[in-house]
Amino acid sequence: MADTGTRQRLQLALREALGARDTVATSALRSALAAIDNASAVPAAPAPAAGTGGGTGGPHFAGTVAGLGAGEAERRRLTEAEAAQIVRAEVTGRQAAARDYDRTGHASQAGRLRAEAQVLLSVIDAAGRPA
Repeated sequence: MADTGTRQRLQLALREALGARDTVATSALRSALAAIDNASAVPAAPAPAAGTGGGTGGPHFAGTVAGLGAGEAERRRLTEAEAAQIVRAEVTGRQAAARDYDRTGHASQAGRLRAEAQVLLSVIDAAGRPA
C-alpha cells in the first residue's frame, strides 16, 4: 500500500474532517484514499483449475492457501508523485463534473463538487509548503 506523504496528509485531514463532522471533506478525502488504494492494487493471478494440483490446494477447495495472511494480496508501492497525480485526477474529475452540473442547472451539486475539489487541492498544496 502507498505510504506516501500525500496519503499521510489525506489520512490526517480525514481524521480532522471526521472530528469536525465535515461531510463534504470526509467524502472527498475517503474517495481520494480509495483511489490511491485502487491504484496500488496488483491484478490477481488466475486461480488454478480444480484438480490441477497447483500445489496450493487446500483439503476442501482447489487453489486455496491456509495460514495467517494467506488471503492478503501484494500491493505495489506508489511514489509520492503517483499518489499526488491520483489526487489531482480526482480534483480534475470533480471540476469537470461541477461544470456539467452547472450546465444542467444543478448549482448545489456543482457547489458541493467544487468544495470537495478545494479540500483535495488543499492537501496537495500542503506538500509544497514548509512545515
